[in-house]
Amino acid sequence: MIVAGVGFRQSVEADEIVALVEQALERASFTRDALGKLATIEALASLPAFMEAARRLDVAAARVAEPALLAAAPHVRTQSTRSIAAHGVGSVAEATALGAAGPHAQLILERIASGSATCALARLETGS
Repeated sequence: MIVAGVGFRQSVEADEIVALVEQALERASFTRDALGKLATIEALASLPAFMEAARRLDVAAARVAEPALLAAAPHVRTQSTRSIAAHGVGSVAEATALGAAGPHAQLILERIASGSATCALARLETGS
């Protein structure tokens, strides 16, 4: 299962989130049907743009609580000083993707950005 983690400004539109997730999937060579969840931090999870983006992508909307966000922090590759100051992690997108994918998740696409949003992809490693 692929999880798209997103961070965004409260003024973002659902169209921008959807377009960025689709761009991320394309960069990682996945089709839209590989996506299982759209994740973000609790403070943003109830915003209409996030909920609408999850609906349009036809995936579950996941809110990542602070403990899971902070547990994912050591595995985040991007280190944004702004994100660290605001949320305690180098990338909200990367940390929420990892946090929502579970304890053995692997980051498969580092954060990419648009004007008002960021997106990263993670996958749950199921083993052989």
